[in-house]
Amino acid sequence: MQKDFTKINIENIKEGMRFTAPVFFEDGKNMFLAEGKTIKPYHLSAIKRWQIPYLLTYGHVIGAGEDASVPEGLEELEPLEEL
Repeated sequence: MQKDFTKINIENIKEGMRFTAPVFFEDGKNMFLAEGKTIKPYHLSAIKRWQIPYLLTYGHVIGAGEDASVPEGLEELEPLEEL
């Protein structure tokens, strides 16, 4: 089953980004980043070193660094009481 991929230029990939679906290398077969995982500095270094022109995903961005919002339904936990 063929997915409708979205092409992401490397210049648009930023540290802290997360996606709703896996992100693949330009071949569309080999996975670069799993769904929901955060792009770290070493990911950015690798794609620059390997001269990857673009990545592919059939998802969309769900977070980008400090601008990312907390998903609905998640609240800060209260401290546990000592027994």
